[in-house]
Amino acid sequence: MSENTGKTAIVTGASRGIGRAIAVRLAKSGYNIAIVDACPLEMSKDCEEEVKALGVEAKAYQCNVADFEKVGETVAQITEDFGGIYILVNNAGITRDSLLLKMTEENFDAVIAVNLKGTFNFIKHCTPVMMKKREGRVVSISSIVGIEGQAGQVNYSASKAGVIGVTKSCAREFASRNITFNAIAPGYVETPMTAVLTDKQKDAIFAMIPLKRYGQPEDIANAVNFLCSDDASYITGQVLSVDGGMHM
Repeated sequence: MSENTGKTAIVTGASRGIGRAIAVRLAKSGYNIAIVDACPLEMSKDCEEEVKALGVEAKAYQCNVADFEKVGETVAQITEDFGGIYILVNNAGITRDSLLLKMTEENFDAVIAVNLKGTFNFIKHCTPVMMKKREGRVVSISSIVGIEGQAGQVNYSASKAGVIGVTKSCAREFASRNITFNAIAPGYVETPMTAVLTDKQKDAIFAMIPLKRYGQPEDIANAVNFLCSDDASYITGQVLSVDGGMHM
């Protein structure tokens, strides 16, 4: 039996892509999984069934992470359903890219609301549950553009840089409660978005990556799993770049 049996992980944006890979990887380590996504519940069922097939408990929840009250209700329901929360992975995110001169206020606010405020919302509601048992792991997905910036992504870069600030501040606030906070900054990860790039665009990207390839969702998931493990119990307030060497 896994030493993690009975411990629950919340993964936001978990119905597909990187979030789904994280949910599956944590399930393989024995964690029960609360699958949170803004999409209709039926779109999360495949992930729920895949996780359950690994021998752990899983349940999908529909929740807009930008909605503070809904997040509170969802966290309360997860706590009731699973009996506690040990891990929170803030993965949910959106993009609304354009150059600043063309960026609308609506698109700036939307990205900040989901990527940054959504991270705050889940931390705000999950940490009291973790504090009762004086243990917890919070891993938030930032981005290389939150470190380096990127033309055409002022809103996204700001949101992901903010995630790093939240992570470092919370690491200081909750260290005495044995709750660690870390962030992961992915580089280019192979997703449907990168699949539509031209060969010329891909060559330009690979030229920036020492390992000369995209990352896979599983690369991010493995890093999350490590930061949630006992092997990382003395690591907090850190940003781990998983980017093939782009940011050195």
